[in-house]
Amino acid sequence: MDIFSKRKYLVIAIFLAAGTVFLIKLFGLQVMDSKYKVSATNNVLREIVQYPARGLVYDRNGTLMVFNKPAYDLLITPREVEAFDTTAFCKLLEISKEELNAGIQKAREYSTYKPSILIKQIPPESFAYLQEQLYKFKGFHTQSRTLREYAHSSAAHVLGYVSEVNDNDINRDEYYKPGDYIGASGIEKTYENQLRGVKGIKKQLVDVHNRIQGSYLNGAEDIPAQIGKDIISTLDADLQIYAEQLFRNKRGGVVAIEPSTGEVLALVSAPTYDPGLLVGRVRGTNYNILLRDTLKPLFNRATQAKYPPGSTFKLINTLVGLETGAITTNSRFSCYGKSTTPIRCTHNHVSPADVVDAIRESCNPFLWNTFRATIRKYNSTAEGFNVWREYVASFGIGQILSSDFPNALSGNLPKESLYNGIYGSGRWSPLTIRSLAIGQGELGATPLQMANVAAAIANRGYYYPPHLIKEIENDTIPGSFKKRRNTKISPVNFEPIIEGMEQVVNGNLNATIGVPGLQMCGKTGTVENNQGSDHSVFTAFAPKENPKIAIFVYVENGVWGSRYAAPMASLMVEQYLNDTIAAKRKWVEKRMLDANLLNPNQPK
Repeated sequence: MDIFSKRKYLVIAIFLAAGTVFLIKLFGLQVMDSKYKVSATNNVLREIVQYPARGLVYDRNGTLMVFNKPAYDLLITPREVEAFDTTAFCKLLEISKEELNAGIQKAREYSTYKPSILIKQIPPESFAYLQEQLYKFKGFHTQSRTLREYAHSSAAHVLGYVSEVNDNDINRDEYYKPGDYIGASGIEKTYENQLRGVKGIKKQLVDVHNRIQGSYLNGAEDIPAQIGKDIISTLDADLQIYAEQLFRNKRGGVVAIEPSTGEVLALVSAPTYDPGLLVGRVRGTNYNILLRDTLKPLFNRATQAKYPPGSTFKLINTLVGLETGAITTNSRFSCYGKSTTPIRCTHNHVSPADVVDAIRESCNPFLWNTFRATIRKYNSTAEGFNVWREYVASFGIGQILSSDFPNALSGNLPKESLYNGIYGSGRWSPLTIRSLAIGQGELGATPLQMANVAAAIANRGYYYPPHLIKEIENDTIPGSFKKRRNTKISPVNFEPIIEGMEQVVNGNLNATIGVPGLQMCGKTGTVENNQGSDHSVFTAFAPKENPKIAIFVYVENGVWGSRYAAPMASLMVEQYLNDTIAAKRKWVEKRMLDANLLNPNQPK
């Protein structure tokens, strides 16, 4: 074989080797590599957002209160849409053609090549049939979601609800995109960052018939969603449910707190609503119905109603008098005498009264004289008033108590400037503002604030910021919740007040509010109302030593404190500490459960 023949075979061998390499590479690109399989088979590479399940919410005892159920969104990518049977499509989704056309137009305005949500929150029972038929409609696909589900129709104002993000939410946090959901109130809002989790991405191959052909690169580029963190709340679910039952057909609010921690055991605003009404596709409709309801069920009376606290405020007023030295435990004031009683007693009792008597009997003249003596200890009315105000503020009145209540109001603790504006500087006196002595006038406090006052008295002078969260999965609760806040009152001055509160419970009211086997301390209140029946108020804590619960109850149009607020509070205390209502107190429970103060024809 000559040299030319050898060269010929060498060239042929080189070409064969190169061809083989190209064939192997081409096979890999067109058959083995799914990156090129997309275009080779007219498949579409679709990135599907994987929405994480929100964290679960439990009560303090581990009872599940909020969990998730599956739901699905239908998305549209306008440029991929081809002609389709709109009648069949609308029937499939139970929507009108007008709704369909409006949704498609909105999607086009957003983007022709990016997917956007057309139909939200499709329940599982509807989704199964939709998924079977969806291949007929090119340009439409689904993504999974979760919806909130509630173990009980309770604690709506505490738990809150989830709603679709608005432009402000999107501009404030790049995590959110149009169609996402965010906590809008309650725990859902306050702990949104912990509950929401982290979104993921799943890449899939979809054929021309909109059918999923498999994952892209076997899921190598998928980003899994991270489930939200679970939360253990401070609520006692059983107590919360019981409190809502007691408040059925009534207006008002109740807050119960564990004094040693500031943990809120129950918080009710009545009338309330079923939190399940604000879930799913019916959320918008139900929200508007609730918004128009004249009973205002969306209004959180427990944290936003600025109620005059009435005689329950006498506890603070007396404490201020003792602390400033304006009165002592031996001080006595008479209920009689025109010049000394601009605020008269509403019933006969021992007179002249001392501190314990005054608390037990809710003596108006005693409190008026204490208030006047406190202010007159100082050089001017304004100075005395400002000192008095500082002591009151140290109980949390007129303040936002905690970050756990984002929509809470501070109430009304009037300032010197208010009275200067009304009467003129130096032209008002204790007599001018005497209504403050008995918790009326310009004073307004929320049930949350007054329950906190009860906790501070139970602790003999301090409290922890009331809060709703006990534990967060793999996270910590705010350190401020464990920071003790001291009032400006010395512990020794609480003892006569507490003695008077114990006598309130053990006195004439014992038959209706005395709890078997418990030393409970309480104070009734009747708040004047010029637009109807007076309001019923009661504050309490129990046991007297090492208290486990402090409570404040406000029943609108309840006539007087002992008629509704006091029995309801005592029942809650009994239920929480004894786990049951004693047989001899069942008649009290029945009367409270059956009472309908929303019916103008029912005697109050």
